[in-house]
Amino acid sequence: MDFALSFEQQALVDSLEEFCKRELYPHEALVEELRRVPDEIRQEIHRKSVAAGFDNMYLPEEWGGAGLDKQTKMQVERVMGKPHSPLGMCMHRGVTGILFKCRDEQIEEYLEPCIRGERKDAFALTEPGAGSDARAITTRAVRDGDDWVINGVKQFISAADIADFIILIAVTGVDQTDRGPRKRFTAFLLDKDTPGVRVEPMKSIVTRGYNPNMIYLDNVRVPDRKILGEEGRGFDTANEWLYDGRVALAAHCVGRAERIFEMTKEWAGTRRAFGKTIGEFQGVGFKIANMAVDIKLGDLMVKEAAWKMDNDLMNRTEASMANYYCSEMVFRVADEAVQIFGGMGLMEDFPIQRFWRDARIERIWEGTSEIHQDLIAKDLLRPYRQ
Repeated sequence: MDFALSFEQQALVDSLEEFCKRELYPHEALVEELRRVPDEIRQEIHRKSVAAGFDNMYLPEEWGGAGLDKQTKMQVERVMGKPHSPLGMCMHRGVTGILFKCRDEQIEEYLEPCIRGERKDAFALTEPGAGSDARAITTRAVRDGDDWVINGVKQFISAADIADFIILIAVTGVDQTDRGPRKRFTAFLLDKDTPGVRVEPMKSIVTRGYNPNMIYLDNVRVPDRKILGEEGRGFDTANEWLYDGRVALAAHCVGRAERIFEMTKEWAGTRRAFGKTIGEFQGVGFKIANMAVDIKLGDLMVKEAAWKMDNDLMNRTEASMANYYCSEMVFRVADEAVQIFGGMGLMEDFPIQRFWRDARIERIWEGTSEIHQDLIAKDLLRPYRQ
């Protein structure tokens, strides 16, 4: 395995990092205070990212994108883990992978506008009674002639407040199988202004500005042509980009940990107590060493995972391993950073407390750590089952 980046790959990563420092970092404190990204800042970042050539980096070349390989994509994700998440979302880097299931008029109505950055989607799966156990969702779509009538509630839906439409997973029936009744799940393309759709933002202590939302669906009527993919194949459609999302989250965590580490290393190397820098005390120096090792291991896991994805060797176990380790790692790094900064680490004037809060969600939202541990254990022990 050769993880070295080419000159072109490294140039892209370096230019993207400089862009984030110049165009995103300066707005972080304001977004944190307002709990939203002002429209003028959102539009400015979007315009500048397009002008810099960062739009649609992940898209295949046939759709006008850069067609990045997975190794380059994950290094881009690592860089994008460093700025405040809501500001990173203002950059137009591509579309949700599931949208490539669009067909016929859906392409013109949803996929192409998203590619051009004219429309934005939100993915709605989680419900009050169905988080890690996604198959427990109860939002139901019932056929009525050529339409479907949808009722239910979705919870923790990121960016639904700023999206134009929602990719919604609902139950469309029940099949009788050898293992008993099994729900059929279907993905729908749901315009947010459809009668019966109501979005209410939730107040969160993490990723302020990239807010979770409740979505209430009251007799929402959508035509059959709004089904994304095939009826009853909603999870199949979503699972095709599952590995990519888990490794991307791992890369994001590595980038965030790197930024935290650089700030903490500088603090430990310059802050003085008892006549010397606090980094000279073993109690702090050992923490710095452990943080560096943690980040190095996470970086290598992401690079190996990306290499395996490029070579069609990735499996569920290794995707979960990368997600699990890196999401736990970034919180360890953030927590140690707070300890090293001491009281100042918890002051709102310092970004460390924000990094600490934001790192906490990484162990939950792309599958909880416990879910990934369970998947890893089951896959490893499967050969020994009777």
